[in-house]
Amino acid sequence: MVLTSELSLETVLARIVQLAVELTDARYGALGVLSPDGDRIEDFITVGISEEQRARLGDPPTGHGLLGVLIRDARPIRIPDISADPNSVGFPPNHPPMRSLVGVPITGRGRVFGDLYLTDKQGADAFDAEDERILLVLASQAAIAVENARLYEETQRNARELRRLEVLEDRERIAKELHDGVIQSLFAVGMSLQGLATMSGDEETTRRLEASVEDVDRAIRDLRNYIFGLRPGLLADRQLDQALKELCVEFASRSGVVTVAEVDGDVAAELSSRAADVVQLVREALSNVGRHGEATTCRVSLARNGEGAVLEVDDDGRGFDVDLTTWGMGLNNLRDRVESMGGSFRVTSVVGEGTTVRIALPL
Repeated sequence: MVLTSELSLETVLARIVQLAVELTDARYGALGVLSPDGDRIEDFITVGISEEQRARLGDPPTGHGLLGVLIRDARPIRIPDISADPNSVGFPPNHPPMRSLVGVPITGRGRVFGDLYLTDKQGADAFDAEDERILLVLASQAAIAVENARLYEETQRNARELRRLEVLEDRERIAKELHDGVIQSLFAVGMSLQGLATMSGDEETTRRLEASVEDVDRAIRDLRNYIFGLRPGLLADRQLDQALKELCVEFASRSGVVTVAEVDGDVAAELSSRAADVVQLVREALSNVGRHGEATTCRVSLARNGEGAVLEVDDDGRGFDVDLTTWGMGLNNLRDRVESMGGSFRVTSVVGEGTTVRIALPL
C-alpha cells in the first residue's frame, strides 16, 4: 500500500482515519499514537470534528476508559451503546454525542503503538464485522507507518551522532598534532632565540631577540588556548574540575599572578553539559584580571549554593567603582554568556582592594 511509504507520519495517519470513516460510513473517526515509552498519547488525529470543536474539547484523551481497553487488552471491540458499557468513563464537556463504537489496537511486532476507532455508524444502530475487518486492515497500515517513521527518526539521530563523533575525532587528532608537533617546534625555536639573546653582546640585538621570544611564547599560549577548545575530552563531566585547575596554572604562568582553584568535583560533574561554557567564563574572567586588575593573587572557586552552583573569580587588584565605570567588552561578554545559560551575573569591587565576579548557575 502506497500509504506506508510516506515518511510524514501525520499525513499518513490522517489519510488512514479518513479512509476508515469513508469505508465504514462512520460519523467520527480518531487515531491515537502512544509515545515510544507507552506512557501517553502523543499524537491524536480526528475526522468529523471541526477545529473549533477540538479547541473546545481541550486536551486529547489520555488513554483511559474504552481507549485504555484497546491499548491494554490489544483486541478489537464493538459496542452498540457507549454509555451502557461498564468500561466507559463518559465524555468531557462540549463533546459531541456518540453512541456506537468500533475500535482496534494499532500493533506491530508485539508492540502496541496506539488505537484506531470509529463512532456513530450512519444508517445503522451499530458497526458490524465487516467494519471491524476494514478497521483491522487500516490499523495494520498505521502500525507500519508509525514504525517506518520512528525507524527513520532513529536513523537520522544515529547519522547525526556518527557525524558528531567523526568531528570530535578530527578535532582530537588536530589538537594532538598541534601539541606534539607545532608547539614543540615553536618551543625549540624560542629556546634557541633565548640562548642567542644570552650570548649576544649587542644590546639592540638582545632586545630584539627577547621580543621575538615573547612573540613565540604568545603564539604558544594562543595555540594552547585553541587546543583547549578543540579537545572536548578535557571538558568531559568528571574532568571539568581538572580543566579549571589547568586553566588557573596556565594563567598564573602567563601573568605572574598567584592563582588558586577551589573546585567542588560533584558540582563540576553536574555541569557536564555546560563544561565548555564554564571554562570560557573562567577564561574570560581571568583575562580581565590579567589585563586590568594589577593583582598579585587570584582565586577561582566553584561550589554548590542551595539548588544551584556558584562560580567566583576574585582578585586583590586595584579594583574600580562599579557604579561609575562603564563596562568593557569583557564584562559584557561574560554577562551575555551567563544569561544565555539561565544564570545570574554580579560584579563587586572596591577601589584598592580588588574585584569579585560572581556567577550563579542552575544545576
